Amino acid sequence: MKIHVLQHVPFEGLGEIGPWLADRRHRLTGTQFFRGDPLPPLEEVDWLIVLGGPMNVYEYRNHPWLREEKQFLERAIAQKKRVLGICLGAQLIADVLGAKVYQNPEKEIGWFPIQVLPGAASFFDGAPSTLAAFHWHGDTFDLPAGAAWLARSEACRHQAFSVGPHVVGLQFHLEMNASGVAALIEHGRSDITPGRFVQGEAQMLQSGLPDPETKAALHRLLEALIKSAHTMSTGPTSECSP
Repeated sequence: MKIHVLQHVPFEGLGEIGPWLADRRHRLTGTQFFRGDPLPPLEEVDWLIVLGGPMNVYEYRNHPWLREEKQFLERAIAQKKRVLGICLGAQLIADVLGAKVYQNPEKEIGWFPIQVLPGAASFFDGAPSTLAAFHWHGDTFDLPAGAAWLARSEACRHQAFSVGPHVVGLQFHLEMNASGVAALIEHGRSDITPGRFVQGEAQMLQSGLPDPETKAALHRLLEALIKSAHTMSTGPTSECSP
């Protein structure tokens, strides 16, 4: 598959998704908005992965490329491209699908459990009902019209959603690893203020590796998106290897 990554800042990358894609030899390209990279023609993309970032979805003055990115996402979803949005990426998807993005009652920063809901079976089949995931956000979103609600946490009601078999938004970070946590801390210390759902630096770093169940859940999600892409392009099949 031709997979294209939309990256908003240099310190939020693919994390654990990178090795998974490399092992399967998918073609990987990217747009780094912080470098002024252009967006590719959509016909050259099978799957978009939209990463996180510290900006708000409406910060057009400081990040004018947000308007172009939203238009690109809207066209990609309309053309039924695979789209996986993470943190800011999920908020951008929600926004272009007409849902409200707004400040969450609580900041959620650190390793906190998410509850996988029954509607998530097609993407997290076999995953435990509770997963340890990394969070770094102050905003949240309403579910887009027609979306399936996939996960929640104590601090944030809408942690994940899907739209059909081809679009998934995750407010949390299943892809996070130790170097990713350290980079977020280095660039986001001003966000680490006292709160019920805000961990300190030491606690975040001590838990800086995803547990096996969390990593397995990430792989199930990626495989489900790959399989749904094959199904869309070739029709139903009994055998489909990611």
